[in-house]
Amino acid sequence: MPKIKTHKAAAKRFRYSGTGKLMRTKSGKSHLRRKKPQRVRRQYAETFEVPYKGQRKRVRRLAPYLKNK
Repeated sequence: MPKIKTHKAAAKRFRYSGTGKLMRTKSGKSHLRRKKPQRVRRQYAETFEVPYKGQRKRVRRLAPYLKNK
């Protein structure tokens, strides 16, 4: 069975937490942040769980060798 290539963009955007949840960061954090509320700006530093089973399945297909603890 040949090795599967990892989708590099997906591998950079997702991580597994210590408990095994697939985590993501919020999008839109690169520019136009000054006019957003402070609460929203704080959320850009956090990571959030990927909520849907179908999305988790897609990320697992794109990045099969992503570190899973």
